[in-house]
Amino acid sequence: MRATLMLLVSRVAAFTSRIAPAKRVVRMASGLTDHEKFLFDLNGYLVVRGALSADEIGELNAAIDAHSHEAISRDATALKNAKRAGCFGAKGSRRDLGGMLNWEQDGFRKLLAHPKLAPYCDALLGPGYRLDHQPMVLQQDAGSEGFSLHGGPLKGDHDLNPELQYRCVNGKPWNTLVAMAAHLVDAPAGAGGFCVVKGSHKSNFVVPPEWCAGLNDEFSKEHVYQVETKAGDVVFFSEATVHGALPWTMPYE
Repeated sequence: MRATLMLLVSRVAAFTSRIAPAKRVVRMASGLTDHEKFLFDLNGYLVVRGALSADEIGELNAAIDAHSHEAISRDATALKNAKRAGCFGAKGSRRDLGGMLNWEQDGFRKLLAHPKLAPYCDALLGPGYRLDHQPMVLQQDAGSEGFSLHGGPLKGDHDLNPELQYRCVNGKPWNTLVAMAAHLVDAPAGAGGFCVVKGSHKSNFVVPPEWCAGLNDEFSKEHVYQVETKAGDVVFFSEATVHGALPWTMPYE
């Protein structure tokens, strides 16, 4: 998988960037269509289909190819993101690639204020959003592990996590932290890669740890949903939404 994850790349390359409001003051904005508002509020994520052009996809993939040798493979046990026995585990290792905002190629820098994407950031975060985490590219070959479920609006002790919150007041959504994932290859049904627990951004209870680790087949089959995407689609999701990644199954990165 190749996705840029400003959060998740599934080269699977997902380019993922986490973006947060620029100020602590709660500021609300609207700019989503009524249909998009409903879907984000319902599921905790939104897919913007065809947000990136074929030329933009080619530019981003070429930049990744030029720096792919710099990627770090999560081979060491301490770096693994998923238990091998769970549904998110696999024999192969995921690779992480960072530093793209400093590359000579400027394709990733353009995403930060992309004319098709910035309005979604404004609508979900309020005007004046800022980059909160350094972006990274996530790369997966066939048979590479995924990522155990994480995120959610509550801490492990069930207290409110103020850094990961979603609210909607008077028809206007607001998030403390949003991830923007630009998908650079197709991820059809069964491919693996980015997955969510729909609606979990409004949870009142913590997901049991064995479910987060993918150790309960019934829960995983019924509630862990792989989001189907094509190259050029961009997924916005609240970090209050419980999410992760399934092992990559396609014969390409």
